[in-house]
Amino acid sequence: MIVTRNSAAFRYHGHLASSEIDELEYASLRIFECRRGLLEQRGRLGFVRRCHGDLHLANIVLIDGRPVLFDAIEFDRNIASVDVLYDLAFVLMDLIRYGSDAAANRVLNEYLARTPEDNFDALALLPLFMSMRAAIRANVLLTRLDDQDHSKDIKKQAQAYYDLARRLICPSPPCLVAIGGLSGTGKSTLGRMLAGAIRPPPGAILLRSDVMRKMLFHVNEIDPLPVAAYHSGTAETVYQKMTSKAVRILEQGCSVIVDAVFARESERSAIRSAAGNMNCNFVGIFLTADLETRTKRVGQRSGDASDATPEVAARQETYDLGAVDWTIVDGSGPPEQTFDLSAALFASDVQPTKAWFTP
Repeated sequence: MIVTRNSAAFRYHGHLASSEIDELEYASLRIFECRRGLLEQRGRLGFVRRCHGDLHLANIVLIDGRPVLFDAIEFDRNIASVDVLYDLAFVLMDLIRYGSDAAANRVLNEYLARTPEDNFDALALLPLFMSMRAAIRANVLLTRLDDQDHSKDIKKQAQAYYDLARRLICPSPPCLVAIGGLSGTGKSTLGRMLAGAIRPPPGAILLRSDVMRKMLFHVNEIDPLPVAAYHSGTAETVYQKMTSKAVRILEQGCSVIVDAVFARESERSAIRSAAGNMNCNFVGIFLTADLETRTKRVGQRSGDASDATPEVAARQETYDLGAVDWTIVDGSGPPEQTFDLSAALFASDVQPTKAWFTP
């Protein structure tokens, strides 16, 4: 197995602490044994297939603003046939290695939005997959130490990958973040800003009620729905499905951000209870903004999953929100300000740090 071969190579190179090598191997094999059944099931479902095989950042180039992959493992079909998430894990790990946590999170969320639902039941494999990829990079670098002119720099790089492998194999507990607020308060923008900064890597999975509703009606994300699709019965179904999916992700050890209006006390209570039942940390944020700001933002939207209009935003002013027991955050200012106000709410074990972000 790759884990064992990595450990043997680390011991052979002699540059790393033996006790740490043993700890990494033990943790990796423990997860492997725990997830062996899932790995085998993934193979039967067709998720193990011919992939790129070596998808680190040095094998990706931007051409005309689009990522182009090269130097794939084309010489051996068996070596290149891996779980698709193991292929993805290489680029996720490398982005994290170079401090682009938010970019790694965006890649993961964009990938999940375009792939079969079964991938949500395999997110528990990511810590093992990303750790193995980091260990492989460390070993590859250590084989180059004969080049004395660059040996110091190479050893430093190898150590960084090795330390990352050890960190990724022991992820911190996941958390559930719920972001509520009327249309135009900045929920989705805040969710994207927070997602890449929340532990464990590669950050939180984003769930939007607007997207969930479009999926329910089997339409494209940006296709408008009729008013009838927004009656109370449908809303209840959307919130139930969103809560169920959040629990499904938390069970895999990944953090989740749920983005919805959450205008009713019952909706807010249900998502908080879901976190309590999972025994995970919960952060509830309710964004506010004046009607003028909300109307302006909603009116400027294009290519978005939300069907809210300025008229909808105005109508929401009459909502009876009841007792809001989440932290109320002013979302009327710039996104960075809302981010800073929200980031201060997190416990130290999941405290986010500001990272690269593109709306």
